[in-house]
Amino acid sequence: MTSCATPRSDGADASMRRGACPSLAKPMQTGDGLLVRLRPATGRLTPAELRALAVAAEQFGNGILEVTARGNLQVRGLTAANVDGLASAIGEAGIVVADGVAIEMPPLAGIDTDEIADPRPLALALREAIAALDPPLKLAPKLSIIIDGGGRFHLDNIVADLRLKAVKTDDDVAWLLSLGGTAGTAQPVALLDGHEAVSGLLAVLRRLAAMGDAARGRDLDAAVVENELAGGAYSPATSILAMEPAVPVAGLHTLADGATVLGVGFAYAQADAASLTALLHKAEELGAAEIRLAPGHGLFVLGLDHETAAIMQGLAFSLGFRIAPDDPRNHIATCAGTGACASALMETKAVARVMVDAAPELLDGSLTVHLSGCPKGCARPSSAELTLVGAPSGYALVVNGTASVAPSAYTDANGIKSAFAHLGALVKENKDAGESARSCLTRLGAARIAAAFEQG
Repeated sequence: MTSCATPRSDGADASMRRGACPSLAKPMQTGDGLLVRLRPATGRLTPAELRALAVAAEQFGNGILEVTARGNLQVRGLTAANVDGLASAIGEAGIVVADGVAIEMPPLAGIDTDEIADPRPLALALREAIAALDPPLKLAPKLSIIIDGGGRFHLDNIVADLRLKAVKTDDDVAWLLSLGGTAGTAQPVALLDGHEAVSGLLAVLRRLAAMGDAARGRDLDAAVVENELAGGAYSPATSILAMEPAVPVAGLHTLADGATVLGVGFAYAQADAASLTALLHKAEELGAAEIRLAPGHGLFVLGLDHETAAIMQGLAFSLGFRIAPDDPRNHIATCAGTGACASALMETKAVARVMVDAAPELLDGSLTVHLSGCPKGCARPSSAELTLVGAPSGYALVVNGTASVAPSAYTDANGIKSAFAHLGALVKENKDAGESARSCLTRLGAARIAAAFEQG
């Protein structure tokens, strides 16, 4: 972990090798300038720190901030000449930015009273162990490790290369080590106690490094890793209960100990600096103690009682943020789109607004619609029930797949509103009593979905 070191701002830093993560030292060129991605080293910010960052984003960038699907913060619209200014402003605000291997935890780690175990001590021990390695391991730039203690805001749906998930055993708590994918698709290889977890992860990281600096968790042979970690081998007979889906970020949440947490979502993953600054001013005025960025394009505000949290929630709504679990915008994943990304062929935010108006029946919370400007699928690498991809002649629809797979149907730009309306009508007219949109579409099948879409 380092404080924001002054980055080079020559052209070489703006041109990153494919697959690297944009950082202060190596910003990424996009359609609206350079982009920087930041992970607070402590996992939390004060309202004043985040407000200072928002002010800096407006001063040195285009004033657009994003919270990614993984809960990282992005600043857009920078130039090579002013990245140094942003770095200085972040340093002056006292914000320490994490570097090295991405080690991710649930946003309320340590305070979520439904957690099986607090993942923070294990994450700290792992960071220190990785930092102490000499020579350092050469790993894939985007390699990620999730250490998940469970709770209401777990990370089961976030893809990771390596995952440690707390599970209850007959007499204690153990950590399930899995390779690649989400919690549901990853390959489980070992059940480790707290003393074995760091050494087990280091052994896997060394194996990845030996495979080359492009190797990812999915490239590992699960059987080989399981054999290497035989002392803590995973047994299929071990009882591991699937967790309930993570609670949506947006809303007022009461934890088991009575504490109130306000969840605020960025509309379509973005917020303008002026609106965010106004929100944070109010948070400070009301006595908020802490901000935690959250996967799902949002943040949590801690330290308010229920009454003051409700006051702040009302302001967030007036500023255009998502504040409720039933907001249909919660269920649309969008990338930056045209204007902000040179690869995009869709104005994703505008298309999302059309969808909210034309097909509310699809957005009941049972499924996610992914709007991707191009086949790279940056906003959602994993599969979605419905994925709309920008194409040269219009829009391509993928059913139960990622943005990169062969589409099931097409429509031109003029037909998108009616295409959405037909999909909404398909659900409305065929849904049984109590049935969700997802269940209805699954029952109807891809062919009927594609036919309805192309009616537009």
